[in-house]
Amino acid sequence: MDKKFYTFLIFPGAHGKLHRIRLPFYGVHLVLALSVVGIMTIAALANSYARMLLKVSNYNSLRTEREALKTQNRSLENAVSQTNAKLGSLESLATEVALTYGFGQAHRLRFPEAALALATQSNSTVESSYRASLYAFNLIRRSALTPTGGSVAMGIFPSTELGRETVPSLWPVRGQVTAGFGQRLDPFSGEGVFHSGLDISAPYGTRVDASADGIVLQSGPESGYGNEIVVDHGFGMATKYGHLSKIFVVVGQEVKRGQVIGAVGMTGKTTGPHLHYEVIVNDTPVNPTKYLHE
Repeated sequence: MDKKFYTFLIFPGAHGKLHRIRLPFYGVHLVLALSVVGIMTIAALANSYARMLLKVSNYNSLRTEREALKTQNRSLENAVSQTNAKLGSLESLATEVALTYGFGQAHRLRFPEAALALATQSNSTVESSYRASLYAFNLIRRSALTPTGGSVAMGIFPSTELGRETVPSLWPVRGQVTAGFGQRLDPFSGEGVFHSGLDISAPYGTRVDASADGIVLQSGPESGYGNEIVVDHGFGMATKYGHLSKIFVVVGQEVKRGQVIGAVGMTGKTTGPHLHYEVIVNDTPVNPTKYLHE
């Protein structure tokens, strides 16, 4: 059997000698295969090189962003340090004013120590320190002082009397009283327990109003009462609002009589939507009906 060949004719020019090259059949196919492999190898190398260039570019971008973030972080640290310094000055000023002029025993708000303790905690956050300072500021502003003659506090802190706006006489929510103040059977255990307030039934989400002017002492979750608000009304009086679905005030905020501070809910230990309402006088719960009108 004759072998197959490919014949290639080469014309060097019009007057040149004709050259003829014969290549076996398999040789041409081998050259073509090697050419394809070479092209693919070159393409793979080019692709790998391009990917390497892209990674280098991404690395340089990340390094630039990292340096920018480090610079921004240093700026934020400086801003936080300055803010903490200003906050510390404000807390010191509030404490010094409180200690210098004092709070009248009969007129002072009930919980100044809680605010000062919160403000001086070593692990307190900027937010908690701000709220403590806000509480202390409102505490000083609302407190009735009796300054001595010639005191610089004269005219700064107005004297107030225990009146309608500071007595928790407004019903915080309208509804049926399902549990009164005093001894009752616990709905969970069935045993006799002391109930320190009133349970007022109302639809879920019903607005809850502040029963008197005051400053928010506590605002957030509390064991048993769920979402809870405690308002300090001064003169040793405070009110508590428990089982709330929503809270619209923060610690240190000053509230007015009739202002919406939350909404009725079922948070905490409860069998249905209602408001747990307490009146506290000198750390002792008292019957709220003594103060509520109608």
